Amino acid sequence: MSEIKLGNRSVGVGHPPFIIAEMSGNHNQSLEIALEIVDAAADAGAHALKLQTYTADLMTLNLDYGDFYIDDPTSLWKGRSLYQLYEEAYTPWEWHKPIFDRCRERGITPFSTPFHPDSIDFLEELDVPFYKIASFENNDLPLIKYAASKGKPLIISTGMASLAELEETVTAAREGGCKELILLKCTSSYPATPLDSNINTIPHMRELFGCEIGLSDHTLGIGAAVASVVLGATVIEKHFTISRAAGGVDAAFSLEPHEMKLLVEETERAWQALGHISYGRSDKESQSLKFRRSLYISQDLQLGDTLNEHNLKIIRPGYGLAPKYMDRFIGKKLAKAAKAGTALSWDMI
Repeated sequence: MSEIKLGNRSVGVGHPPFIIAEMSGNHNQSLEIALEIVDAAADAGAHALKLQTYTADLMTLNLDYGDFYIDDPTSLWKGRSLYQLYEEAYTPWEWHKPIFDRCRERGITPFSTPFHPDSIDFLEELDVPFYKIASFENNDLPLIKYAASKGKPLIISTGMASLAELEETVTAAREGGCKELILLKCTSSYPATPLDSNINTIPHMRELFGCEIGLSDHTLGIGAAVASVVLGATVIEKHFTISRAAGGVDAAFSLEPHEMKLLVEETERAWQALGHISYGRSDKESQSLKFRRSLYISQDLQLGDTLNEHNLKIIRPGYGLAPKYMDRFIGKKLAKAAKAGTALSWDMI
């Protein structure tokens, strides 16, 4: 797999994780709040900010009964129709340009999730650098093919998709012209629990589909995201808000600025810690030899004195011969005088 460029950053196992802050509907229908979210994401060190580009009419029917009404008592959105939810959560299209402009001013990459071909056409006018297909749309093969036809990197969340469906999704993307594909392991519950995250799927997906793999994470906190890096995730997406207390359709499972900053820092630390297969002492560890054990003369001795357990000790620091040679020296006569505190060496017998 060759590395992928998302905006001005390279994505791949040889690079720190690419962190996406998803605004979603956390702007609470205020452009001012939306721009504050951009600034907070940039200050926290996120690499990209994601919008969602749709209107309620492009998403569903304006009905408040039957299949179009959310009556699941465990849902964050119980008591609303799908149409009402999307009306509340959508980002007005006329806001996209000022939000994109603020992102670019702040040095983070703006992009979006389109939910309809019309969304893609609109985003093309804004020179969006890549696209993200949401989990609930990963079975919309015509949409995927249309997004892929634009010749830009494509990120697809895999929530709810069976392996067979995911094969269809990937095939549609590649047949549509996508040459730079990133799949995000995702659990489509809000919030998700760590027990349901199953991030061990990440290396399996990489092997099966031969592309970059990341995590779209709806759990609370950053533990699952940090762990995913160890398993090879190169992209992390988390919902983001200024304050959960301020509310918003996704606020309950969104990170606040101090948490996003910690996510950026700790995922990079996890990536750095992976390193490579290494045994033995590193250059930096040489400074710690003072705290390792080795063989030292513990009493002032003269030429010809016999070494024993009283005048030869296994102690710190570690500049003498290794403790494993203790038995080789016990009972041997010194070839030269040695003061207490002399590191044992082979030429002393």
